[in-house]
Amino acid sequence: MGKESKIKNEGELIAFMILQRDGFSILETNWHFQNDEVDIIAEKKEALIFIHVKARTNKKALKPSKSIDAKKIAIYKDAAKEYLIQKPSKLEIRFDTLNVIIGKDETEIEHITNAF
Repeated sequence: MGKESKIKNEGELIAFMILQRDGFSILETNWHFQNDEVDIIAEKKEALIFIHVKARTNKKALKPSKSIDAKKIAIYKDAAKEYLIQKPSKLEIRFDTLNVIIGKDETEIEHITNAF
């Protein structure tokens, strides 16, 4: 496993634990859509939430959520449509980003609701 893949997996695990701690019901992880995937699909209160997890190790690098481009946003929106065809829901749809910056001594987490 490459370094990038290891960081991604670690970031997703941290995000999963944080979301559970914060009362989210995790419905899916790494849900595949076409040639891509949605990192986490969760439910909380009256919302079905598609969550993109972005992990980095360098605090000085571009904030993880700033690296989400129009293509990634379109993939998530198309994935949400497909998910709702497969699993209809009357819940409000929301797209969040969870930034995880993994440091040697501490990990920083930023949850951005309605990120796109």
